[in-house]
Amino acid sequence: MSNLLAGQHVAITGAGRGIGAAIADAFVAHGARLSLMGRDGGRLQRKADQLNAQTDAAFGPVAQAIVVDITQAESVVNAFAKASATFGPVTILVNNAGNAESAPIHKTDFDLWQRMLTLNLTGTFLCTQQVVSAMSKAGWGRIVNVASTAGLLGYAYVSAYCAAKHGVIGFTRALALELAQKGVTVNAVCPGYTDTDLVAASVDNIVAKTGRSAEQAIAELVKGNPQKRLIKPEEVANAVAWLCLPGSESITGQAIAVAGGEVMN
Repeated sequence: MSNLLAGQHVAITGAGRGIGAAIADAFVAHGARLSLMGRDGGRLQRKADQLNAQTDAAFGPVAQAIVVDITQAESVVNAFAKASATFGPVTILVNNAGNAESAPIHKTDFDLWQRMLTLNLTGTFLCTQQVVSAMSKAGWGRIVNVASTAGLLGYAYVSAYCAAKHGVIGFTRALALELAQKGVTVNAVCPGYTDTDLVAASVDNIVAKTGRSAEQAIAELVKGNPQKRLIKPEEVANAVAWLCLPGSESITGQAIAVAGGEVMN
C-alpha cells in the first residue's frame, strides 16, 4: 500500500471483472478513490464492497459502483455527474470497457461493425469528454485508454474490432497533443491475449468450432507472443497505474504494448 495517489479520483469503465477489476486493485493500493463503472450493477457493487472492506474504515469508502452504458451519451453524462458528486471531479480516467466479436469480412454485417465501433471507440470518446475540461482547468489529469495489440497490428476475422482499437490509438495520440500543455497526459495500454473471461470465451469458441483442446486453442492464440503465454490482468493493471504515478509526467501520446514482446516499437 502507498499514498502516491491519495486524493485522486479514478473512474474505471468495465471495472467489474478481468482487467478492469485488476486496475481497481492497483489504484486502491496507491491510495486513490474509485468510481467503478459498467453495465452490471451487482458485479460492480460486489467489487466495491470488496475494496471498501479491505481498507481502513476511518477514511470512509474508497470505491463506489455506478451503472452506465458508455454507448449512450445521456447515461455517460449522468454517471460522471454521480461520480463527481461523491468523490469530486475525476482526475484519472481509465477507459477500459470494450468487447471483441469475430467474423470473416463477408459475415461482418453492419450491426456487428457498429457495435464494435460504438462500444470500443465512441464510448471512449464520450467518457473522455466528461473529464477533459475539469482536468485542463486543474492543470493535472491522466487518461489511459485500454486498447489492444489489435490497435497496433491486424488480426484476421476481427476487422471491426481492429478498426475500433486503431481508432482508440489515433484518438489517444491526437488528444495527447491537444492537452500537452495543460498538465494532462493521454496514453494507451495495449494488452495481448489476456487471461480474462473474454479470452476464455474465445477459447471455448475455438474448441467448439475446431474440436481442438483448450490447451491447443490457447497455444494458437499466444503463438505470436514470444513468451508463449497469456498476459495476466495484473500486468496490464500495473502498466496503467504506472502511467498515473509521479514521475510519468513526460509520458504522453504513447501506445504501450503489454504482450510479451509480440509488438516491438
